[in-house]
Amino acid sequence: MNGAEAMKQRTAVYGGYPMADIECAGVIRKDGEHMTIKEIAQLAGVSSAAVSRYLNGGYVSDKKKEQIRRVIEETGYQPSAQARILRTKKACLVGVVVPKINSESISRVTAGIEQVLSARGYQMLLASTDNDPGKELTYLKLFENYPVDGIILIGTVITAEHRRFLKNSKVPVVVVGQYTKYANCIYHDDYGAGKAMGKAVAATLKNWRAEADEACTEVGECEKELHVCGKVAYIGVTKEDKAVGVAREDGFRAGLRSEGIELEETCTRKAEFTMESGYKAALDLLEEHSDIRILSCATDTIAAGAIEALLTYSRRKVPERAKHSGGRMQYILDNSGIRVTGFGDNQFLKAVTGGIPTVHFGYKTSGIRGAELLLDVIEWGEKIPVEMKLGFRMVN
Repeated sequence: MNGAEAMKQRTAVYGGYPMADIECAGVIRKDGEHMTIKEIAQLAGVSSAAVSRYLNGGYVSDKKKEQIRRVIEETGYQPSAQARILRTKKACLVGVVVPKINSESISRVTAGIEQVLSARGYQMLLASTDNDPGKELTYLKLFENYPVDGIILIGTVITAEHRRFLKNSKVPVVVVGQYTKYANCIYHDDYGAGKAMGKAVAATLKNWRAEADEACTEVGECEKELHVCGKVAYIGVTKEDKAVGVAREDGFRAGLRSEGIELEETCTRKAEFTMESGYKAALDLLEEHSDIRILSCATDTIAAGAIEALLTYSRRKVPERAKHSGGRMQYILDNSGIRVTGFGDNQFLKAVTGGIPTVHFGYKTSGIRGAELLLDVIEWGEKIPVEMKLGFRMVN
């Protein structure tokens, strides 16, 4: 049978008949078995080798491509994943373990990962751990024993058990967001970002002090107390998180210290990575220290909670016009006398506040670089260890 006859026969077969009555008309035949490449080839009037080359990205003439494409489209044929794994030794699947999915920064990272994977013919399996290191390990081991070609871990805490897994994993692993010597990693310059923010905060405080001294001179000593510029406070996260909890806070302290300012231990609190936790930590600080003028937070999400705490502490009511115009948070900041800073450049927070002083990290870039690095290991067997530190940019 030549190609033209095969195309005629195929047209007759699919022309209006119920799918259940046609032996090879879909993914499942009457006998319950999946269609084969040989059957697709017969319907398209080409060789099985041509269909195989088409499915694997090899050379096929434009005419044959169109014939094969039409048959696949009409039958709904999908290649067997098991057969592909046996043939290519690859599943074209990558497991991605994330701490949570309701996070703007994590969504940026996963968008970068997906961009690279889809462009290179891979699919992503996503597992969220709700910031539970135990769940991280469970998913890492699950993916290791599932037919994935590699794993990307968007890390928060690297425990001894994490290190053992990374060292002994049977599949390639790339860690994004944390430094580790046990796997290829893409991480941010959290110390440098913290130090830059610390220096910026110190500069602001010094400017306020200079303005206060000038005002005191003009109005006289009796009014001096009205112009005391106050303290810096900091809300961090657990020290188990070496990037955000250690490097970022250490950098912030170093930035203050370089300008002659020390962060008082009584002016620090720890929070989780949530607005609610940021609210509680900020309110506790404000109730203990009435002279706080700058409240710096380890993340923009924590900063959003801190802004809400300013309203509770001030016992003010937000005017209806500010509520209805979407300027509620902006009103709180403008009328609190306290500056709030963060890290992460959260776009929603920027929209509702006009933008607080924060730091932009290349989260999407880290996802792109992490995925590229992993696929280089999978496809080319790259053995050279890679530790890539990404920069940052101060915002507002």
